[in-house]
Amino acid sequence: LVDLGIFLLPAAILIFPVSYIFGDILTEVYGYGQARRIIWTGFGCNLLAVFVFQLSIALPAAPFWRLGALDSAASQQAYQAVFAVAPRILTASFLAYLAGEFLNSFVMAKMKIRTDGRHLWMRTIGSTVVGQLADSGIFIFLAFYGSVPADALLKMAGSQWLLKSAYEALITPLTYLAVNFLKREEQKDVFDRNTNFNPLRWKD
Repeated sequence: LVDLGIFLLPAAILIFPVSYIFGDILTEVYGYGQARRIIWTGFGCNLLAVFVFQLSIALPAAPFWRLGALDSAASQQAYQAVFAVAPRILTASFLAYLAGEFLNSFVMAKMKIRTDGRHLWMRTIGSTVVGQLADSGIFIFLAFYGSVPADALLKMAGSQWLLKSAYEALITPLTYLAVNFLKREEQKDVFDRNTNFNPLRWKD
């Protein structure tokens, strides 16, 4: 957790909003169905990474292995402290990821139909506001409830939601460039008028 005065945030704020930008681009150009497959693929990759990290921790460390000035036992403890994942944090992260990403793509696709493809900035920012609200609220509450004071929970969730949404707004010009480039090169501009929005489907 990082304390930035009025903001209290997980360090993931540095990179996580980028996934929403890619989600917006995928949904805008290729449609909700393709974005849905990418969301589940990302989930699978995260799950695999967690499994590999836990397996690497369980494997016996070589007696001569050292991290800097630490002995072997301390080195293994340090490795475990960095790569071990608490079940509660993992569950909160995965549920928040799925809820936030799917809401982001759903709102993006529906707004595209409603606006007839106009006002891309409104769709990217609007979908992110909704998706990040779900993501931030679910993760912070499930991960830290009971271990962090209630006022700090609200501050953390609000800080994440506000800054991630602001991040999306600031990066909008680059989103426009990426979307316009892909539409021109791929000759695609999908409208999800007949799409089944069930997040559990793989194929359209």
